[in-house]
Amino acid sequence: MKKRIYICHTYYHVYIACLKELNLPKDGKSAIQGQASLLLSSLSNDFGDLRQRAEKSGLFEEVIPYEEKGEDFFPELSKYHRDRGNILLNMFARIKYTRQMGKLQAPFVPVDLRGYQDIYVFCDSDPIGYYLNVHKIYYHALEDGLDCIRYYDTARYDNRGHFGLKAWMAARNIIFIQNGYAKYCLDMEVNDISVLKYSCPKYREVSRKSLTEGMGEKEKEILVSIFVSDREKLERILSSGEGHEHKVLVLTEPLCDLKTRERIFKDIIAEYGCVQGQKAQILMKPHPRDVLDYEKLFSECIVLDGKFPMEILNYIKDLVFDRVVTVFTVPDAILFAKEKLFLGEDFMDRYEAPEIHRQNEQIS
Repeated sequence: MKKRIYICHTYYHVYIACLKELNLPKDGKSAIQGQASLLLSSLSNDFGDLRQRAEKSGLFEEVIPYEEKGEDFFPELSKYHRDRGNILLNMFARIKYTRQMGKLQAPFVPVDLRGYQDIYVFCDSDPIGYYLNVHKIYYHALEDGLDCIRYYDTARYDNRGHFGLKAWMAARNIIFIQNGYAKYCLDMEVNDISVLKYSCPKYREVSRKSLTEGMGEKEKEILVSIFVSDREKLERILSSGEGHEHKVLVLTEPLCDLKTRERIFKDIIAEYGCVQGQKAQILMKPHPRDVLDYEKLFSECIVLDGKFPMEILNYIKDLVFDRVVTVFTVPDAILFAKEKLFLGEDFMDRYEAPEIHRQNEQIS
């Protein structure tokens, strides 16, 4: 039986998987580095040539592409979403959907997950969560992003109304609920339990900061080599250009429609692009799923490659930004900025109806 496998949907997921491996001993009788498999789901992310770099790192035993299929791939599932006007009939439809969704995933899972001692799943709300529970395979869940449940508790938001009953059913594998409520989820790793409004018996605190505290220079080099294809080019970009004495980094996100998104980030630059009264050099790091053409629309800015987690910039020596600005991306893990601005929901109220992004306020 193989030791463990990490099922990842984003670059950030891979980053945390790398940190967890780097925190293991290099030798010993128990879990050691280099014995894990890395499964890269293409459901919502293009990992490019990350697979090859991860394989070369020696951190993983194997790196496997996974053509995970979303609900829209299976037109036969759409009938289960029709409102039947009755809570019991709707629940029976959901039970059938849960079973069907899990079974339909089977041909696309590229490995026998029963052959691993430990399975780690980021974002088990994706189809893999249904697959694991329908096939009665135990796994560990991990928080999708840094403190993401604090700002958007998807399990409770997606199951508003009679949540207690639904959670009881999920615990018995009648329906599926993500983030620690499913029967075959052993536990759910979260960064900080103290900031979460609602408790879950399976929450287990594993501070993301604790995973980085022991990083030496060798470990940092491994991380950069996995996520950055051309380090010299990146360092050259970060240390050159007009106004580079003052730097502001803007982290983009796939917000609203494209025209509104363009307006959002132009407004951010106009409002936060000066440091000490002087126009700063603006660098933009697109979110991996953000398709807005920033190089064309923000030609006056330096646009970085979006295909690495922002935390990797922590490991670029002597890199300092005056300010980092985000809308919903939690910047707490950033170490390279003098000032970190998290704009949040009040800022987004200017651009869309509050109920679209204030999900936690709609949980009862």
